[in-house]
Amino acid sequence: MVRKEPENPIQEALVGFSGLPTKLKVASAVGLMLFVFQLVFVAGHLQSHLFGHIALTVYYLSTLYLIQDFNHTKLARLLDAVDHSSMVAKFSLNGTVQSANDRFCEALGYSREAMTGMCHANLVPEEARDSEGYLAFWEHLRDGESWHGTYERRNAAGEAVWIVGSYTPIRNNAGEVVQILKVARNVTEHIKDRIDLQNKNTYLEHAAKILRHDMHSGINTYIPRGIRSLERRLQMDPDVIEDLQLEMPLKLLKGGLEHTQKVYLGVREFTNLVKPGSVLTRQRHHLTTLLNDYLASTAYKSDVFIGELPTTEVNGPLFCTALDNLIRNGLKYNDSPSKQVRIEQIDPRTLGITDNGRGMNQKDFERYSKPYVRKEGQVESGSGLGLNICIAILREHRFDVSCEKLPIGTLIRIQL
Repeated sequence: MVRKEPENPIQEALVGFSGLPTKLKVASAVGLMLFVFQLVFVAGHLQSHLFGHIALTVYYLSTLYLIQDFNHTKLARLLDAVDHSSMVAKFSLNGTVQSANDRFCEALGYSREAMTGMCHANLVPEEARDSEGYLAFWEHLRDGESWHGTYERRNAAGEAVWIVGSYTPIRNNAGEVVQILKVARNVTEHIKDRIDLQNKNTYLEHAAKILRHDMHSGINTYIPRGIRSLERRLQMDPDVIEDLQLEMPLKLLKGGLEHTQKVYLGVREFTNLVKPGSVLTRQRHHLTTLLNDYLASTAYKSDVFIGELPTTEVNGPLFCTALDNLIRNGLKYNDSPSKQVRIEQIDPRTLGITDNGRGMNQKDFERYSKPYVRKEGQVESGSGLGLNICIAILREHRFDVSCEKLPIGTLIRIQL
């Protein structure tokens, strides 16, 4: 960037006096005092002291020069820092690019030669160029109003480039706006990530609606109705059940449906949190009863010991979903011939979930709770999503979770 010389160096030096180093302040003050003293003294001894007067005058002017040079150096360093860290461009009042730094040109895909003289309108989306908002934007700038915000621009390939920055009118000594200065930074990747997240949230909300409504009809209406209808027909001829050995299949079918309905309640509550402004609903539950009821229809209920647990406020379906994941992990990553998971109260505010499996420390617990992170050499299937969701549920309850590797197995603490 080219440094513009000040129109009034003495005025600039005096204005910047307060920001000078101590040595320059002392030098300028001493020089001024001596200069004034010499003027008074020379008035009566002009001829004999003319040389001293000239010397002091030179000293004072040198001090002013040092002050001016210091301010210029400080300003140059500031402008250089801005030039290296930001997109900087200057526009005429009709929107023509007068100059642009390398960052500005690189972000928009133009050379300096191509950028210089280009109309600002060529950098905005085509549909916005003749809009009332865009025309008013330039009118406000010409009237001396500064603008700051996030703007969508187009690069040389016609692709969207997002910037955040300021348009600042520059005035001359008469107070007239003569130029527009733009200082900005490129936030395209940030905006793309935000748009991508918004799209994913839209997909997630759509999936959540399917789970909450369409799956509800199948799990809680049509399948139970079909099972009841089948049972009524079989009761008309009880021998059929015995002849075809349908008793166990019916039991499994009903048990599977009961467990699926319990899982669905957790899924429904979890997807409800996707909705904007949602709040986790809680009720007081005796945790021993809650977990026993949830696990009653599972195939691994006999491998789980549940001690006497406290009564506290939780979202029942979600809390059971979270602990069920910890239970299944304790049984899954377990090479013991007699796998077991114990859920007990450690102290009035802490639950302990202990297994006799391979064991995991806090560092690995945090690492493998991230989605799609697997332990090297792991033979079991798994994506980490279940543990990730489990921790998210417990933290949504404002519960702290920690992990400790035991001589045999793992202890997971849940601070209620």
